[in-house]
Amino acid sequence: MPPDSPSLKARALRLLSTREHSRLELQRKLARWDDPPGSLTAILDDLQALGLIDEQRVLVSVLNRRSAKLGATRIKQELQSLGLSQDAVSGAMDDLQTTELERARAVWQKKFGSAKTDAPTRMPMDARTAAKQMRFLAARGFRGDVIRRLVQNSDDEYP
Repeated sequence: MPPDSPSLKARALRLLSTREHSRLELQRKLARWDDPPGSLTAILDDLQALGLIDEQRVLVSVLNRRSAKLGATRIKQELQSLGLSQDAVSGAMDDLQTTELERARAVWQKKFGSAKTDAPTRMPMDARTAAKQMRFLAARGFRGDVIRRLVQNSDDEYP
């Protein structure tokens, strides 16, 4: 006869089988099934000792999934919300800062098309269109200086 609900460890393993999770993320997701209290901590300690919870793998996973679509600010916020160490997050941000302009350009061109015109009308870009594009990139966590350089200099060639 199958049990009514999976064990706490089975729930944790199921979550880890779909993607990398940080310890804090697993604690948040599994806290409501922590019965008796403290059993979740013991299970997470065991999983971490076995190498199934690894901060570096979580960091690399988030960077691989999100860096093509998001700016460094937004990725930093996401990494901090996962409870990763400040040193690991800082190191990852150093790497992301170097590619911020290229990643922003790729996101911008995918969304808005041609760099020299307003894509839907093919007219030169006006202030309203530029502001819309700047808000789009800011919402994705790209830095202000990168956004201004990209949108305001859209007629220029980039190195």
